[in-house]
Formats: sequence, C-alpha cells, structure tokens
Amino acid sequence: QVQLVESGGGLVQPGGSLRLSCAASGSIFSINALGWSRQAPGKEREFVAYITSGGTTNYADSLKGRFTISRDNAKNTAYLQMNSLKPEDTAVYYCNAYTPTGMVYWGKGTLVTVSS
Repeated sequence: QVQLVESGGGLVQPGGSLRLSCAASGSIFSINALGWSRQAPGKEREFVAYITSGGTTNYADSLKGRFTISRDNAKNTAYLQMNSLKPEDTAVYYCNAYTPTGMVYWGKGTLVTVSS
C-alpha cells in the first residue's frame, strides 16, 4: 500500500502562485511515477501532470507553461508549482502514485481556490 498526503492548497488571487506538495509513504518501492489530478466543482476529474522516478514529465496540454511538476526522490515527495493562476484552476487537487502494474493510488486532495 502507498499513502499520499497533499498539502499547500488555499486561497489565492488570480495571477498568483501556489506550490502543492505530496508526501508518499508505505510501499515506495512500487511507485514508478507521481502525479497530480484535479476536480473542479461540477466537473469530472482531469489529469494535470506526472513525473517519473527518472525525471520524465508529462502535462495536460492546457496547463503547459503555467504548471511545473518536480520531485525529490530522497524525500519521496512531489511538487506542483502553479503560476498565473486563473479562477478556472479552482479545484481539489489530488496526488497520484503510479505503479508498473497499472495501479493508481490517490491522496485525499487539497483545495485550491482562485478568487479575488
């Protein structure tokens, strides 16, 4: 089992920045990638980004250039730097852990609200 704990959410004004963190614990050896998804009010969950243990990244096309994912393998932690935030970025952001067998673990989420 893998446990994921997100932090760093909150209220930010449009144009502002936030950095989310995701700390992974448990069966860390089974993880080959960490990532983020989000769910806006009234909408389905959507993919945001992932990063492999080797540092390869992938982003949702709509978020490229504003969001940056990174990880600290020594701390088993992934980060999501979000810049130039827009009201439509308001969502619950979930950390994901991916295994080579296709299993995906989910954290409980952290709320990001972009509003003036």
